[in-house]
Amino acid sequence: MRHRRILEAPRKPARLSGAQLVLSRGSTPVAGPVDFALEAGEALAVTGPNGAGKSTLLRTLFGLLPPGSGQIAFEGLDGADGEPAANLGEAAHYLGHRNGMKGGETVEANLLFWMRFLGGKGRDPAQALAAVGLDGAGSLPFAYLSAGQQRRAALARLLVSHRPVWLLDEPTSALDSGAQALFGRIASQHLDGGGIVIAATHLPLGIPAREMRLEPAVLSPTLAEDAWA
Repeated sequence: MRHRRILEAPRKPARLSGAQLVLSRGSTPVAGPVDFALEAGEALAVTGPNGAGKSTLLRTLFGLLPPGSGQIAFEGLDGADGEPAANLGEAAHYLGHRNGMKGGETVEANLLFWMRFLGGKGRDPAQALAAVGLDGAGSLPFAYLSAGQQRRAALARLLVSHRPVWLLDEPTSALDSGAQALFGRIASQHLDGGGIVIAATHLPLGIPAREMRLEPAVLSPTLAEDAWA
C-alpha cells in the first residue's frame, strides 16, 4: 500500500505591521495615523513627549484597546501552544509602566505564576533571574527589592515564557547604566533568535532600532471639549 506524503505549507517569516493606525482613548484620537512594518530580528523605538500616545500604541497592539481606525497585521507568529496566534496578544509579552508583580510574594513565586499563566517554553525562574543580574533573589519578597531590582525582576518575566513579540513601556526606567546594558544584551539575544521588539522609551535601548516619533494629536475644538467633558 502506497502512503501519500503530506507536505506542510512553507512557514511564513515573522512580520508585524500597522497601516494608517489611529490611536484612540474612547472616541478621542490621541495620535496617528502611523505606519510601521517589522520583520523578525527587528526593533522599533517609539519616542515622543508625554501624552503623545506611546503607551496607547502598545496597549492597542496587545489588544487592550481598540484602534480608532487602520489595520494591525501579523504573520508567522505562534502562541504558547505552538499554533499560529489568533491575535497578537497570544504571541506577545506586554510589560507596562507597572511591574505586574505582587509585593508580598517572593520573586520566584511571582515568576512561577507568570510562567504557568503564560505557558510556553522558557527559562526557569533561577535562570531568568541570573540573566537579569538577580542571582539568589528568588527567595526575597518582591517588595524588599529596590526600584531598579524590581524592574529587573519584571524583565525576567520576558524570559520564563517565550513570546516572539515584546511590547515594552519604558523598559529601562529605574535602571542604572549597568542594568541598562544588561537589558540591551537580553533584548539583543531575543532579536538574534528572530524576535521582534517594540518599546516606548525616552532613553536609548542599547539595541539597533528604528525610531518612530509620535506627536500629540491636534484636536478640533469639538473633540477637545469632548475629551475634557
